[in-house]
Amino acid sequence: MSTTSVSPAEELSTPVDGVDVLGALSPSRAGDFLACPLLYRFRTIDKLPEPPSVDAVRGTVVHKVLEELFDLPAADRTVVRAHDLLRPAWDGLREAEPEIAELFGEADELGRWLASCRDVIERYFTLEDPTRLEPAERELYVEAVLDSKLLLRGFIDRLDIAPTGEVRIVDYKSGRSPGEMFEAKALFQLKIYALVLWRTRGVVPTMLQLIYLGNGEILRYQPDEGDLRATERKVEAIWEAIRRAQESGDWRPNPGRLCAWCSHQSLCPAFGGTPPPLPSATAALASANPAPAP
Repeated sequence: MSTTSVSPAEELSTPVDGVDVLGALSPSRAGDFLACPLLYRFRTIDKLPEPPSVDAVRGTVVHKVLEELFDLPAADRTVVRAHDLLRPAWDGLREAEPEIAELFGEADELGRWLASCRDVIERYFTLEDPTRLEPAERELYVEAVLDSKLLLRGFIDRLDIAPTGEVRIVDYKSGRSPGEMFEAKALFQLKIYALVLWRTRGVVPTMLQLIYLGNGEILRYQPDEGDLRATERKVEAIWEAIRRAQESGDWRPNPGRLCAWCSHQSLCPAFGGTPPPLPSATAALASANPAPAP
């Protein structure tokens, strides 16, 4: 749950033969920069650790349950079986990251938290019938090099492909759905995934679907080639802004409502803090532009 020096995407990224890529960008890091350039710097260049939260851990565990639910035969994908997957998912995460156990001081705290996970899982079953779904891919790693030589990469929660070839990208969100004014921002991540699939498979996904398990809402969007071309221009503009910030060292904070959930307020000038010294220009460039791993 804490930030590590090598992301899962970096571990899975493949060599880009014959192309001198500008750098790599994921939907989450693009979202960080749009939300707050200083947050992008803290996470991508400084690689500051972030303590886990009960909400983030809940999201990780529920995602794991929903991923493993589709390993079962269709008829067995029931609420009861999903509940059976919860404790092993929690135990596996705790074994991999023992520090998260410190979030729960007493046994009853853990019990209440697990009950909240069960509530979220039950809510999923009010939104979809997993017995009628056969996902083509789950936790799918995707990457593509744009014509600008920018490498896009990330993980898709679920990819559904109909017998007639239509493609649906599905992303699970453990929180609540955004207000109407923020829907476009929420869909931007899925548009990046759609762009990558279009560039690698030659198919424009028919549907983008965000499933909000916090309040049981589904946000759907049907993209077209125009949307994806606009998305490509936007990510290239974001990358250019990142490059300018790297060259100038000007990583400005962008105070807003998301600050309440930020782990780095003590280092943020907007809250009276002082960021750590920037690494050398060469080190900063290497941190923000990790070479694809073999």
